[in-house]
Amino acid sequence: MQLKSLATAKLSAKAAAILAVGALTLTACGGSSTPAATSEGGVQLINAGKLTVCSDVPYEPFEFQKDGKIVGFDMDIAAEVAKDLKAELSVVDSSFEAIETGTALTQCDLSISSVSITDTRKSVMDFSSPYMNDDLTLVASEASGITDLESAKGKKVGVQQATTGAKYAAEKGLDAQQFEDTGLLVQALQAGTIDAALGNQSVLAYAVKDDTKFKRVENFTTGEQLGISIKKGNTAMATQVNGTLKRLTDDGTLKKFETTWFGEAAK
Repeated sequence: MQLKSLATAKLSAKAAAILAVGALTLTACGGSSTPAATSEGGVQLINAGKLTVCSDVPYEPFEFQKDGKIVGFDMDIAAEVAKDLKAELSVVDSSFEAIETGTALTQCDLSISSVSITDTRKSVMDFSSPYMNDDLTLVASEASGITDLESAKGKKVGVQQATTGAKYAAEKGLDAQQFEDTGLLVQALQAGTIDAALGNQSVLAYAVKDDTKFKRVENFTTGEQLGISIKKGNTAMATQVNGTLKRLTDDGTLKKFETTWFGEAAK
């Protein structure tokens, strides 16, 4: 999102969502910064009986609202972590900037929001074992004439701010327009206000998979892996989360979640 007024409005909407999310099926965070209870495996939770998770909504198909509920690939994984902790899942809608800088972990036990594991982020938060590989892709409209990254220079290219896609675009010399979240980025692409979007292949491929006006013109092997972010030094929580991820991997549940939400879109 380019205009400061629009960005401010979006951030205000995020703040309002934090207050209103209790109206959804998933209950919102109570706001306490002090661990209130010890759950399974000696894990301390911010709110008694609840696993409070920060996520940037919407980011289809990882997390988005449908029929009054927050659903998606990440939410299915978060629900399994909560189940293993014998806790209720509580979701806080947070900006991705707060998530990727680690500040969201002052009000949440975990952040799960298609967060790529990077050295910079590891300096301010811990990560679970990776749960998905997710490289970058460039998606463009057929009418744009864009066929690769080089031909995108000088065109209107959008990225989500504070993401690895935004960083990659800057490194490659693209003067990209930045959007607060992927929902706004995809809307701009579909409305024709930008010619192309650069970001993780999972979400962008999913967004345009049924629209013949758009195509993936170039993929970039960046070795990105997604992880669940955890407060620095919280080894009990990391052990618990990694245990859930191992169970989901070993019994095939994680693969079932991928098929449900991505199908062939991310390949």
